[in-house]
Amino acid sequence: MSNSDELQANANIDISFIIPHMGREEMLIDTLSSISAQQFDLSCIEIWIVTKNKQLQDETFNAADTVQLNVIYADTNITISHQRNIGAKHAKGEFLAFLDADIGLADNWIQAMLEKLSSDKNIKLVSAIQKNSENAPPLERLRTALSNADVDCKVEFLPGRNLLLHKTTFAAVGGFPEHLETCEDYVFTQAVSEIGQLFYSADSHYVHIGEDKAFSQMAEKEVWRGLSNIASVKGRTVPLSEWPSFFAPPLFTFGIIFLCLLSIGGWFIFAAIAAIGAFSILALYSVRLSRIAKGDPTFATILKFYSIYFPARTWGTIKGLFQR
Repeated sequence: MSNSDELQANANIDISFIIPHMGREEMLIDTLSSISAQQFDLSCIEIWIVTKNKQLQDETFNAADTVQLNVIYADTNITISHQRNIGAKHAKGEFLAFLDADIGLADNWIQAMLEKLSSDKNIKLVSAIQKNSENAPPLERLRTALSNADVDCKVEFLPGRNLLLHKTTFAAVGGFPEHLETCEDYVFTQAVSEIGQLFYSADSHYVHIGEDKAFSQMAEKEVWRGLSNIASVKGRTVPLSEWPSFFAPPLFTFGIIFLCLLSIGGWFIFAAIAAIGAFSILALYSVRLSRIAKGDPTFATILKFYSIYFPARTWGTIKGLFQR
């Protein structure tokens, strides 16, 4: 279903944007507007929105009236991976661009990512760096700093917010893992890394419009993000660098629980050991991120972040064990 009869349905398509969507459309409209503003031949772009909404507003179609826009209405029970794979199945482009539905791209994103992808035959997947929104609150600045820990280099993992790769690469790894509700980008990008390099490029950027702005919002999302933690390790070799992300949250969380229980029971020596273990993990992660963030946000904000992040991830992982 195209948003404009004037667009040439049979034009040669270079880039197919694939956007899984559900819920509010305000951020999706901003995402589409940023695609329409690309410094690129828009007749060579198509967009596939795979939405769980029953219908989309006229404003959504109007946001991309210069680009060939296609909408697929999907079942509400399928995963984000399945939505992405559905879009890829219909895509006509030589290159596939996977975006979340709350991403604002810089206007040079296509050009910069294509140039980076073609600069080295060993590079198979590229992503632009994150940039803060205007007047970003401390939590968003922290998230941006964490995302940009390693820039302009080969990386082991790329988040699924903005990805560009050749269609043959996507086919070679078999698409996104449809059995995972979350953590699918870890599994997908690791599969790509086994056949080539992943590159995180500062040649362009994006703004995560839907980035967490409040700690309560972050906690809720981290519980959800942790649901597939255990399922995501099945059937793949987990790199050594990824193991701390699995062990640190429960070690901190249960360390605090044991600290409280042992203190109540009068086992103060063991309570002290639990406290040392828990707060050592908190300190190590906080110092590392503070160095990356270079003082913005403050160290107190970073401590608060991990004090909430670790228990939320732990609870999400536990909940995931009981999901079918």
